[in-house]
Amino acid sequence: MNPFHGTNGIAFGPDGRLHVADFLGGRISAVDLSTAEVEVVVPAGGVVQSPDDIAFGADGSMYITDLVPGRVWRRDPLGELTLVSDEVKVPNGITCAGNRLFVNEMRPGGRLLELFPDGGEPVVLTGDLPMANAMQLGPDGHLHYPHMLTGEVHRISPDGGTPELVADGVYMPVAVRFDREGALLVLSAGPEGDITRISPDGRRQVITTGIFGLDNAAVDEDNHVYVSSFASGGIAEVHPDGGIRQIVPQSLVGPYGLAVDRTGTLHAADHYRVAGERTLSSTHGIAAGRDELHTTSQYGEVRTGRRVRAKGLRCPLGIAVRDDGALVVAETGAGRIIAIDADDAITVVANGFSEPVDVTFDAHGRCYVSDEQGVVHRVDDGQPIAEGLAAPQGIAVRGDELLVVEAGRGRVLAIGLVTGDIRTEAGDLPLSPPGTARALFTHGMPGCPRAFTGLAVAPDGTLHVSGRGTVLRIPHK
Repeated sequence: MNPFHGTNGIAFGPDGRLHVADFLGGRISAVDLSTAEVEVVVPAGGVVQSPDDIAFGADGSMYITDLVPGRVWRRDPLGELTLVSDEVKVPNGITCAGNRLFVNEMRPGGRLLELFPDGGEPVVLTGDLPMANAMQLGPDGHLHYPHMLTGEVHRISPDGGTPELVADGVYMPVAVRFDREGALLVLSAGPEGDITRISPDGRRQVITTGIFGLDNAAVDEDNHVYVSSFASGGIAEVHPDGGIRQIVPQSLVGPYGLAVDRTGTLHAADHYRVAGERTLSSTHGIAAGRDELHTTSQYGEVRTGRRVRAKGLRCPLGIAVRDDGALVVAETGAGRIIAIDADDAITVVANGFSEPVDVTFDAHGRCYVSDEQGVVHRVDDGQPIAEGLAAPQGIAVRGDELLVVEAGRGRVLAIGLVTGDIRTEAGDLPLSPPGTARALFTHGMPGCPRAFTGLAVAPDGTLHVSGRGTVLRIPHK
């Protein structure tokens, strides 16, 4: 089981280990690079909800940007957490310059601020930033930071002033770091995993790592460069020629919904992408049509391929294709099931549910819905076919049985569609914990996804279940 659900901010701590923020997992870990051993130092479920970037101060304190709730935390050398600020909107990039602390906002029109852990009003150094991100104090004594929306890197004095353009023409710059030779490293969040190295004399070199979704970097005393990936996780050392040494393996960051197409190929909705594709997207639910994949996203959209079929929905999750070609979607946040026809017109199939999570159809075209509050419904006659379940999520039909992931008990149940009998198909599964999401949106920005364990049936009856960074395969008995 992978220790990370994607890897975000990374920084070396006073103990020499590489500390890693896991935004989706809600925790911070420390990696011993010599052994690849991972230790959780800030566990999930505490006051820190969605750590995105980290930095260490001169006294050994770790500073954390908690993006979704909009907070900045200090973890002192003894491990005690205290709130530095809750006045920063979408805090992301963070860096220390001696005893001084700086944070920027990852939003259009964002700000770069100096914060004071011991008290004092934040000082705004500059504003109107088009999506700032990971930053660092350079050898020139200025703070350097990327503009993700414009492909630029700027710098500013820690005491404020007018920002200056340092570099432009960089694709989706997500982080800047300096190596021990004074070169500026600009990470791109695209599919090729490019790092643009700008030497002190201005010469550029593009290093292609092949790591999808680069997020952050850290440089050790021997000038070794280590990188993280929000989309594919893991920790890797990058060599000057672009070759990599994988220290913590890459993996899936969810996954969530699953679908098997008519060729038998399994597709996983992996939050930032459909697993196997090198295109950034936000996918939670997924269904296979005749020739295309249909997906739902936390942005409130339903898509067929790249075509937007619906938007502005409230947390759409499970999706299925009806016999007439309409897409049927569990709109979890609205407590209803909707259908989207060929002309993208939306109709309500059923409503009044508590938390509908997934939908599926049997061979007779009857629709079934899992409601995380413990019930599985047959929509056509309005009857519950199972009650008292612990967080039923992914559902699928195999023959004359409805298969249900009971996430709260880590098992898959089989419900006889004719007899109503319920049996355990598989138990003791390492599934993601059930429950509603932490805040899905903050200040207009998407945040952490809602828990959703998907289920798909292959043509030979094999079940596939999404787990913690993995897809589980359960052969047909």
